[in-house]
Amino acid sequence: MAKKDAQVSSREGTISIHEETRGARAVKYLLIGVSVLFLFVMLVLPLVTVIIESFKKGFGQYLNAVTDADTISATLLTLEATVIAVAINTVFGLFAAWAVTKFHFKGKKVLVTLIDLPVTVSPIIAGLIYVLTFGRQSAVYPFLSAHHLEVVYAVPGIILATVFVTFPFISREILPVLEAQGTDEEEAAAMMGASGLTIFRRITLPHIKWALLYGIVLCAARAMGEFGAVSVLSGHLRGKTVTLPLQVEILFGDNKFMQAFAVSSILVVLAVVILIIRSIVEYVGKEK
Repeated sequence: MAKKDAQVSSREGTISIHEETRGARAVKYLLIGVSVLFLFVMLVLPLVTVIIESFKKGFGQYLNAVTDADTISATLLTLEATVIAVAINTVFGLFAAWAVTKFHFKGKKVLVTLIDLPVTVSPIIAGLIYVLTFGRQSAVYPFLSAHHLEVVYAVPGIILATVFVTFPFISREILPVLEAQGTDEEEAAAMMGASGLTIFRRITLPHIKWALLYGIVLCAARAMGEFGAVSVLSGHLRGKTVTLPLQVEILFGDNKFMQAFAVSSILVVLAVVILIIRSIVEYVGKEK
């Protein structure tokens, strides 16, 4: 009798486990389905819409839109601002991350807070800050005017705005890696007589190179899509201070919807290229 009861209890336990497994499987597929649906609606569908609308009037009209003089100028300015911002932020990110993780000094927490400042400040506010700092009503404007230097409504202003909104990306990717690495290897190399440059090149850089590349990719992606701060500082001077996001806005404002989608497709292509590069860097970094 006891044996039969044990068998029945065992069967009931097995049934209960199977029911729990089916329930967990149902929850898993539900979560996957919701995630896929969300990604499709929020990411895939808009991208497909951009491509479809871009070629709505034929390839010839699309080619005319993307080869327009203003569009080419906007593309070149976007790439210029991106390259300069990435170069500046790479140097700043390395110096800031190295200073924060390898040295102890007063104001260290303040520096870390300032690094995160662009994340919390609206890009529109950042643009207005630069207008107030370098505009006609600022204290430095007479000096800029005397030396024929233009910041507001000029390319330097666009570069400054792009640098401001993107400079946390590289340093924030390097900081955790340097903190995990510690200082033992650098101290040992210094005791053996290695110079600071040699220590950085042979010890520090190999540890952070993948994080650095990943930060550069993220910084470039953010720089190409910047709109708010650049919009305030650019003055929307066609062919001079208009980037690709601003060109899309201008075309929409002129009711040139097909041309706007065509220009948007350039940003989509650049975003896909950045995404592929990021995935490669992330994969190779994990393999290493």
